[in-house]
Amino acid sequence: MTRRVMRIPTPSPTLVTPGGLALSDSETAEALGDSLEALFQPVNDPSAPAVIEVVNKAMRAYSFAPASQPKLINPTEVQDAIRSLKVGKAPGPDGTPNRAYKHLALSIVSLLVVLFNAILRTRYFPVAWKHARVFSILKPRKDRALPSSYRPISLLDTISKLFDKILLSRILYEVSGCELLRDEQFGFRPKHSTALQLARRVERVSRNLCERRLTGAVLLGVTKVFDTAWVEGHLYKLTIVNFPSHLVKTISSYLNGRTLEATSQTATSTSRMRAGVAQGGIISPVLFKPVCERYALAFPPRRAGSLYGRHSHHSHISSTSAPRQIPGDLLQQHGTVAECMKDRHQCLEELRDYLHQGR
Repeated sequence: MTRRVMRIPTPSPTLVTPGGLALSDSETAEALGDSLEALFQPVNDPSAPAVIEVVNKAMRAYSFAPASQPKLINPTEVQDAIRSLKVGKAPGPDGTPNRAYKHLALSIVSLLVVLFNAILRTRYFPVAWKHARVFSILKPRKDRALPSSYRPISLLDTISKLFDKILLSRILYEVSGCELLRDEQFGFRPKHSTALQLARRVERVSRNLCERRLTGAVLLGVTKVFDTAWVEGHLYKLTIVNFPSHLVKTISSYLNGRTLEATSQTATSTSRMRAGVAQGGIISPVLFKPVCERYALAFPPRRAGSLYGRHSHHSHISSTSAPRQIPGDLLQQHGTVAECMKDRHQCLEELRDYLHQGR
Protein backbone atom coordinates (compact mmCIF):
# COMPACT_ATOMS: atom_id res chain seq x y z
CA MET A 1 0.00 0.00 0.00
CA THR A 2 2.78 2.43 0.95
CA ARG A 3 4.74 1.74 -2.23
CA ARG A 4 1.56 2.52 -4.13
CA VAL A 5 1.33 5.80 -2.20
CA MET A 6 4.85 6.72 -3.19
CA ARG A 7 4.00 6.19 -6.87
CA ILE A 8 0.89 8.38 -6.71
CA PRO A 9 1.66 12.09 -7.20
CA THR A 10 0.16 14.65 -4.89
CA PRO A 11 -2.88 16.53 -6.23
CA SER A 12 -2.19 18.04 -9.65
CA PRO A 13 -5.54 19.75 -10.36
CA THR A 14 -6.02 23.34 -9.29
CA LEU A 15 -7.40 23.45 -5.75
CA VAL A 16 -10.12 25.86 -4.67
CA THR A 17 -9.35 27.65 -1.39
CA PRO A 18 -11.14 30.41 0.57
CA GLY A 19 -8.51 32.84 -0.78
CA GLY A 20 -8.95 31.80 -4.40
CA LEU A 21 -7.30 29.25 -6.68
CA ALA A 22 -4.06 27.49 -5.72
CA LEU A 23 -2.07 27.79 -8.96
CA SER A 24 1.52 27.03 -7.92
CA ASP A 25 2.99 24.03 -6.08
CA SER A 26 3.63 26.14 -2.99
CA GLU A 27 0.03 27.39 -2.95
CA THR A 28 -1.24 23.83 -3.38
CA ALA A 29 0.96 22.57 -0.54
CA GLU A 30 -0.23 25.43 1.67
CA ALA A 31 -3.87 24.66 0.84
CA LEU A 32 -3.37 21.01 1.78
CA GLY A 33 -1.54 22.05 4.95
CA ASP A 34 -4.36 24.40 5.96
CA SER A 35 -6.85 21.59 5.34
CA LEU A 36 -4.84 19.28 7.61
CA GLU A 37 -4.60 21.88 10.36
CA ALA A 38 -8.36 22.47 10.19
CA LEU A 39 -8.90 18.71 10.44
CA PHE A 40 -6.92 18.25 13.65
CA GLN A 41 -8.78 20.72 15.83
CA PRO A 42 -10.54 20.08 19.15
CA VAL A 43 -14.32 19.84 19.13
CA ASN A 44 -16.03 22.97 20.45
CA ASP A 45 -18.37 22.21 23.34
CA PRO A 46 -20.25 24.91 25.33
CA SER A 47 -19.78 22.86 28.53
CA ALA A 48 -16.06 22.34 27.94
CA PRO A 49 -14.44 25.36 29.70
CA ALA A 50 -15.21 24.16 33.23
CA VAL A 51 -14.15 20.61 32.41
CA ILE A 52 -10.97 21.80 30.67
CA GLU A 53 -10.02 23.89 33.69
CA VAL A 54 -10.40 20.93 36.03
CA VAL A 55 -8.43 18.62 33.75
CA ASN A 56 -5.64 21.13 33.09
CA LYS A 57 -5.24 21.81 36.81
CA ALA A 58 -5.08 18.10 37.59
CA MET A 59 -2.58 17.41 34.81
CA ARG A 60 -0.32 20.30 35.88
CA ALA A 61 -0.14 18.83 39.37
CA TYR A 62 0.40 15.38 37.88
CA SER A 63 3.33 16.59 35.76
CA PHE A 64 5.26 17.63 38.89
CA ALA A 65 4.56 14.39 40.76
CA PRO A 66 7.35 11.77 40.84
CA ALA A 67 7.05 9.21 38.06
CA SER A 68 7.15 5.46 38.49
CA GLN A 69 10.25 3.58 37.39
CA PRO A 70 10.07 2.14 33.87
CA LYS A 71 11.01 -1.37 32.84
CA LEU A 72 14.09 -0.82 30.72
CA ILE A 73 14.42 -2.04 27.15
CA ASN A 74 16.84 -4.81 26.29
CA PRO A 75 18.63 -5.51 22.97
CA THR A 76 16.36 -8.46 22.19
CA GLU A 77 13.30 -6.19 22.14
CA VAL A 78 14.96 -3.82 19.70
CA GLN A 79 16.08 -6.69 17.46
CA ASP A 80 12.56 -8.16 17.47
CA ALA A 81 11.14 -4.76 16.51
CA ILE A 82 13.62 -4.49 13.64
CA ARG A 83 12.75 -7.99 12.41
CA SER A 84 9.08 -7.04 12.28
CA LEU A 85 9.75 -4.14 9.90
CA LYS A 86 8.46 -4.64 6.37
CA VAL A 87 11.10 -3.93 3.75
CA GLY A 88 8.61 -2.59 1.19
CA LYS A 89 7.37 0.24 3.40
CA ALA A 90 8.19 3.81 2.39
CA PRO A 91 10.64 5.79 4.54
CA GLY A 92 9.71 8.79 6.64
CA PRO A 93 11.02 12.37 6.45
CA ASP A 94 14.63 11.31 7.17
CA GLY A 95 14.65 9.08 4.07
CA THR A 96 16.17 6.04 5.83
CA PRO A 97 14.58 2.86 4.39
CA ASN A 98 13.55 -0.07 6.55
CA ARG A 99 16.04 -2.27 4.74
CA ALA A 100 18.90 -0.28 6.26
CA TYR A 101 17.77 -1.18 9.78
CA LYS A 102 17.84 -4.87 8.86
CA HIS A 103 21.63 -4.64 8.45
CA LEU A 104 22.52 -2.71 11.61
CA ALA A 105 25.56 -3.93 13.52
CA LEU A 106 25.09 -5.05 17.11
CA SER A 107 26.97 -1.99 18.30
CA ILE A 108 24.38 0.28 16.64
CA VAL A 109 21.54 -1.78 18.13
CA SER A 110 23.13 -1.22 21.53
CA LEU A 111 23.09 2.53 20.88
CA LEU A 112 19.37 2.31 20.04
CA VAL A 113 18.80 0.52 23.35
CA VAL A 114 20.57 3.35 25.20
CA LEU A 115 18.56 5.95 23.28
CA PHE A 116 15.19 4.27 23.84
CA ASN A 117 15.89 3.77 27.55
CA ALA A 118 16.80 7.45 27.82
CA ILE A 119 13.35 8.29 26.41
CA LEU A 120 11.69 6.08 29.04
CA ARG A 121 13.79 7.53 31.86
CA THR A 122 13.33 11.17 30.88
CA ARG A 123 9.77 10.65 29.56
CA TYR A 124 10.69 12.87 26.59
CA PHE A 125 9.90 11.92 23.00
CA PRO A 126 12.21 13.61 20.44
CA VAL A 127 10.62 16.46 18.51
CA ALA A 128 12.08 15.28 15.19
CA TRP A 129 10.22 11.97 15.56
CA LYS A 130 6.88 13.76 15.90
CA HIS A 131 7.08 15.11 12.35
CA ALA A 132 5.19 13.21 9.65
CA ARG A 133 5.42 13.55 5.89
CA VAL A 134 1.94 13.49 4.39
CA PHE A 135 0.86 12.27 0.96
CA SER A 136 -2.66 13.15 -0.13
CA ILE A 137 -4.81 10.64 -2.02
CA LEU A 138 -8.15 11.55 -3.55
CA LYS A 139 -11.08 9.90 -1.80
CA PRO A 140 -13.52 7.93 -3.97
CA ARG A 141 -16.22 10.01 -5.66
CA LYS A 142 -14.93 13.31 -4.22
CA ASP A 143 -14.36 16.68 -5.90
CA ARG A 144 -10.71 16.88 -6.99
CA ALA A 145 -10.70 20.67 -6.58
CA LEU A 146 -11.36 20.63 -2.81
CA PRO A 147 -8.45 20.11 -0.38
CA SER A 148 -10.79 18.28 2.01
CA SER A 149 -11.40 15.61 -0.65
CA TYR A 150 -7.94 14.12 -0.11
CA ARG A 151 -7.09 11.46 2.45
CA PRO A 152 -3.81 12.13 4.31
CA ILE A 153 -1.34 9.23 4.43
CA SER A 154 1.31 9.96 7.06
CA LEU A 155 4.85 8.58 6.94
CA LEU A 156 6.97 8.61 10.10
CA ASP A 157 10.67 7.96 10.55
CA THR A 158 11.38 4.27 11.00
CA ILE A 159 13.39 4.85 14.16
CA SER A 160 10.33 6.39 15.81
CA LYS A 161 8.21 3.41 14.73
CA LEU A 162 10.72 1.05 16.35
CA PHE A 163 10.17 2.82 19.65
CA ASP A 164 6.42 2.78 18.97
CA LYS A 165 6.46 -1.01 18.78
CA ILE A 166 8.25 -1.34 22.11
CA LEU A 167 6.08 1.27 23.79
CA LEU A 168 3.00 -0.54 22.46
CA SER A 169 4.11 -3.77 24.12
CA ARG A 170 4.41 -1.89 27.44
CA ILE A 171 0.94 -0.39 27.06
CA LEU A 172 -0.69 -3.71 26.12
CA TYR A 173 0.96 -5.40 29.10
CA GLU A 174 -0.52 -2.84 31.49
CA VAL A 175 -3.92 -2.95 29.79
CA SER A 176 -4.15 -6.73 30.04
CA GLY A 177 -2.62 -6.92 33.51
CA CYS A 178 -5.08 -4.40 34.95
CA GLU A 179 -8.01 -5.95 33.08
CA LEU A 180 -9.01 -2.55 31.71
CA LEU A 181 -10.73 -3.95 28.63
CA ARG A 182 -13.94 -5.87 28.27
CA ASP A 183 -13.85 -9.14 26.43
CA GLU A 184 -16.10 -7.65 23.73
CA GLN A 185 -13.35 -5.22 22.66
CA PHE A 186 -11.72 -6.43 19.44
CA GLY A 187 -8.93 -5.11 17.27
CA PHE A 188 -5.29 -4.37 18.13
CA ARG A 189 -5.35 -7.07 20.82
CA PRO A 190 -3.90 -10.60 20.93
CA LYS A 191 -6.59 -13.23 20.27
CA HIS A 192 -9.11 -10.47 19.51
CA SER A 193 -8.68 -9.80 15.80
CA THR A 194 -11.28 -8.02 13.67
CA ALA A 195 -11.74 -11.25 11.69
CA LEU A 196 -12.75 -13.02 14.89
CA GLN A 197 -15.26 -10.27 15.60
CA LEU A 198 -16.85 -10.79 12.19
CA ALA A 199 -16.91 -14.54 12.76
CA ARG A 200 -18.81 -14.02 16.03
CA ARG A 201 -21.50 -12.01 14.30
CA VAL A 202 -21.84 -14.37 11.34
CA GLU A 203 -22.09 -17.32 13.69
CA ARG A 204 -24.80 -15.64 15.80
CA VAL A 205 -26.91 -14.59 12.81
CA SER A 206 -26.54 -18.02 11.14
CA ARG A 207 -27.52 -19.83 14.33
CA ASN A 208 -30.54 -17.59 14.76
CA LEU A 209 -31.68 -18.33 11.21
CA CYS A 210 -31.37 -22.08 11.84
CA GLU A 211 -33.44 -21.69 15.04
CA ARG A 212 -35.99 -19.48 13.26
CA ARG A 213 -35.11 -16.45 15.33
CA LEU A 214 -34.87 -12.84 14.18
CA THR A 215 -31.78 -10.71 14.80
CA GLY A 216 -31.95 -6.95 15.32
CA ALA A 217 -28.78 -4.87 15.40
CA VAL A 218 -27.66 -1.31 16.13
CA LEU A 219 -24.30 -0.07 14.83
CA LEU A 220 -22.53 2.99 16.22
CA GLY A 221 -19.56 4.75 14.64
CA VAL A 222 -17.92 7.96 15.87
CA THR A 223 -16.51 10.09 13.05
CA LYS A 224 -13.10 11.75 13.24
CA VAL A 225 -12.53 10.39 16.73
CA PHE A 226 -8.77 10.10 16.21
CA ASP A 227 -8.50 13.49 14.47
CA THR A 228 -10.29 15.53 17.15
CA ALA A 229 -9.28 13.62 20.27
CA TRP A 230 -8.70 15.82 23.31
CA VAL A 231 -5.19 14.76 24.30
CA GLU A 232 -5.12 16.18 27.83
CA GLY A 233 -8.56 14.74 28.53
CA HIS A 234 -7.47 11.27 27.49
CA LEU A 235 -4.27 11.52 29.52
CA TYR A 236 -6.34 12.56 32.52
CA LYS A 237 -8.54 9.50 32.12
CA LEU A 238 -5.45 7.30 31.97
CA THR A 239 -4.45 8.65 35.37
CA ILE A 240 -7.91 7.78 36.70
CA VAL A 241 -7.50 4.12 35.71
CA ASN A 242 -4.13 4.10 37.55
CA PHE A 243 -1.95 3.71 34.49
CA PRO A 244 1.78 3.78 35.43
CA SER A 245 2.81 7.41 35.66
CA HIS A 246 6.02 6.98 33.65
CA LEU A 247 3.93 5.64 30.74
CA VAL A 248 1.36 8.44 31.02
CA LYS A 249 4.10 11.09 30.91
CA THR A 250 5.89 9.38 28.03
CA ILE A 251 2.61 9.16 26.10
CA SER A 252 1.99 12.85 26.83
CA SER A 253 5.33 13.77 25.27
CA TYR A 254 4.61 11.38 22.41
CA LEU A 255 1.23 12.97 21.55
CA ASN A 256 1.84 16.68 22.12
CA GLY A 257 3.59 19.00 19.69
CA ARG A 258 3.16 16.92 16.53
CA THR A 259 3.47 18.41 13.06
CA LEU A 260 2.48 17.35 9.54
CA GLU A 261 4.28 18.20 6.32
CA ALA A 262 1.95 18.41 3.32
CA THR A 263 3.63 17.99 -0.06
CA SER A 264 2.81 19.03 -3.61
CA GLN A 265 5.42 18.17 -6.21
CA THR A 266 8.51 20.09 -5.01
CA ALA A 267 6.77 22.29 -2.41
CA THR A 268 5.93 21.54 1.23
CA SER A 269 3.89 23.16 3.97
CA THR A 270 4.08 22.32 7.69
CA SER A 271 0.99 22.31 9.90
CA ARG A 272 0.55 21.79 13.61
CA MET A 273 -1.77 19.20 15.11
CA ARG A 274 -3.80 20.97 17.81
CA ALA A 275 -5.81 17.86 18.64
CA GLY A 276 -5.90 14.19 17.77
CA VAL A 277 -3.50 11.32 18.15
CA ALA A 278 -0.36 10.51 16.20
CA GLN A 279 -1.06 9.96 12.51
CA GLY A 280 0.74 6.84 11.35
CA GLY A 281 1.54 5.72 14.90
CA ILE A 282 0.61 2.16 15.86
CA ILE A 283 -0.24 2.96 19.48
CA SER A 284 -2.95 5.52 18.68
CA PRO A 285 -5.95 3.13 18.52
CA VAL A 286 -4.81 1.30 21.66
CA LEU A 287 -4.71 4.51 23.70
CA PHE A 288 -8.47 4.95 23.34
CA LYS A 289 -9.34 1.59 24.84
CA PRO A 290 -8.47 1.97 28.54
CA VAL A 291 -9.83 5.52 28.35
CA CYS A 292 -13.22 4.53 26.95
CA GLU A 293 -13.57 1.36 28.98
CA ARG A 294 -13.87 3.30 32.24
CA TYR A 295 -17.17 4.69 31.00
CA ALA A 296 -18.24 1.52 29.23
CA LEU A 297 -18.05 -0.86 32.19
CA ALA A 298 -21.72 -0.39 32.95
CA PHE A 299 -22.90 -0.14 29.34
CA PRO A 300 -24.55 -1.91 27.85
CA PRO A 301 -25.98 -4.14 30.58
CA ARG A 302 -25.50 -7.78 29.70
CA ARG A 303 -28.76 -9.38 28.62
CA ALA A 304 -29.69 -12.84 27.59
CA GLY A 305 -29.92 -13.16 23.82
CA SER A 306 -27.80 -10.06 23.16
CA LEU A 307 -24.39 -9.84 21.51
CA TYR A 308 -22.04 -6.90 22.02
CA GLY A 309 -18.86 -5.98 20.22
CA ARG A 310 -16.47 -3.07 19.90
CA HIS A 311 -13.61 -2.22 17.59
CA SER A 312 -11.64 0.95 18.16
CA HIS A 313 -14.31 3.72 17.94
CA HIS A 314 -17.07 1.48 16.52
CA SER A 315 -19.64 -0.46 18.55
CA HIS A 316 -22.50 -2.79 17.77
CA ILE A 317 -25.33 -4.37 19.74
CA SER A 318 -27.60 -7.11 18.49
CA SER A 319 -30.50 -8.95 20.09
CA THR A 320 -32.32 -12.18 19.32
CA SER A 321 -36.06 -12.79 19.36
CA ALA A 322 -37.68 -15.73 21.11
CA PRO A 323 -37.72 -18.97 19.09
CA ARG A 324 -40.79 -19.29 16.91
CA GLN A 325 -41.90 -20.14 13.42
CA ILE A 326 -41.16 -17.26 11.11
CA PRO A 327 -44.71 -16.12 10.27
CA GLY A 328 -45.86 -15.81 6.73
CA ASP A 329 -48.50 -13.22 7.54
CA LEU A 330 -47.07 -9.71 7.12
CA LEU A 331 -48.87 -8.36 10.21
CA GLN A 332 -47.55 -11.17 12.40
CA GLN A 333 -44.06 -10.74 10.97
CA HIS A 334 -44.17 -7.03 11.70
CA GLY A 335 -45.06 -7.80 15.31
CA THR A 336 -42.13 -10.17 15.63
CA VAL A 337 -39.69 -7.62 14.26
CA ALA A 338 -41.15 -4.90 16.48
CA GLU A 339 -40.64 -7.10 19.54
CA CYS A 340 -37.02 -7.69 18.58
CA MET A 341 -36.34 -4.00 17.98
CA LYS A 342 -38.05 -2.90 21.19
CA ASP A 343 -35.09 -4.24 23.09
CA ARG A 344 -32.74 -2.31 20.77
CA HIS A 345 -34.68 0.89 21.42
CA GLN A 346 -34.11 0.46 25.14
CA CYS A 347 -30.41 -0.09 24.48
CA LEU A 348 -30.31 3.12 22.45
CA GLU A 349 -31.76 5.04 25.38
CA GLU A 350 -29.07 3.59 27.60
CA LEU A 351 -26.51 4.48 24.93
CA ARG A 352 -27.66 8.09 25.04
CA ASP A 353 -27.09 8.19 28.80
CA TYR A 354 -23.71 6.51 28.31
CA LEU A 355 -22.55 9.10 25.79
CA HIS A 356 -23.46 11.91 28.15
CA GLN A 357 -20.85 10.48 30.53
CA GLY A 358 -18.15 10.51 27.81
CA ARG A 359 -16.52 13.70 29.04
